[in-house]
Amino acid sequence: MTKGTPIRIYGVPMDLGQQRRGVDMGPSAIRYAGLQRRLELIGLPVSDWGNLPAPGIEEVPDLPADSRMRHARPIAAVCQAIHDAMLETIRAGERAIFLGGDHSIALGTISAALCRTERVGVIWVDTHGDFNTPDTTPSGNVHGMVVAALMGRCPPPLLIGERRLRPDQIVMVGIRDLDAGERIALKDSGIKVMTMRAIDEEGLATVMRAALRVLGNVDSIHVSFDMDSLDPSVAPGVGTAVSGGLTIREAHLLMEMLADDGRVCSLDLVEVNPILDDRNRTAEVAVDLAASLFGQRIL
Repeated sequence: MTKGTPIRIYGVPMDLGQQRRGVDMGPSAIRYAGLQRRLELIGLPVSDWGNLPAPGIEEVPDLPADSRMRHARPIAAVCQAIHDAMLETIRAGERAIFLGGDHSIALGTISAALCRTERVGVIWVDTHGDFNTPDTTPSGNVHGMVVAALMGRCPPPLLIGERRLRPDQIVMVGIRDLDAGERIALKDSGIKVMTMRAIDEEGLATVMRAALRVLGNVDSIHVSFDMDSLDPSVAPGVGTAVSGGLTIREAHLLMEMLADDGRVCSLDLVEVNPILDDRNRTAEVAVDLAASLFGQRIL
């Protein structure tokens, strides 16, 4: 897609996929940090389509039977609406930014992004692999099952849409915190995983070139960016912070290289928690990174 391709912004104020409150305010925080204006200043046509409805945690029952997939049914209902909004965006020939909310929103965005063409790739930037299933999860939190569910490894209702993600369609970048069972499953999955150790040893540029080579045959790329992939010293406003993450410059370089690649059609920005933030600092970083992804240049 060209720089002139319109971008739609959708908010998804949902925090059902985890147990720490606050990420439902993430879309408002990122908007307050000036996302639309920032993209318009670099010459992009942008429209904000508001928030997709998501129930608060007080509005849904926490059933004992759902303990291995907490709030799975209301999450699935929200993600179906996300899926439909993404499909509408694709049919209009436009690009999309979805503001979380927790990372479970990617069940809807990625399942629909897979319908854009026959050859779609995903860059998953996260501290976590989100590759648990109901059998391996230590918490029952759905935001930790997203990639496994997209690949068909979780039961309904977490199977959104008709298409399933293949291991050769996704590259994970920045991984540094995995649960025991998740680690085993991810090693056996066939997914290319670029850990923080790989970034430390080889450098971010080398890692991203390798990631893009893995996705060399795809026509479009969806970027799912969890703000906890950044080190907490630069992005404190996240619910599951883990030290040793990406620096600001590494994150910008990642986004700049994806912009240069030219195949990115959609973006998730997730897990901004204003309650834990310092004067909206994490949301401001999210805006900066989105601008880099969609074409802001130093020169």
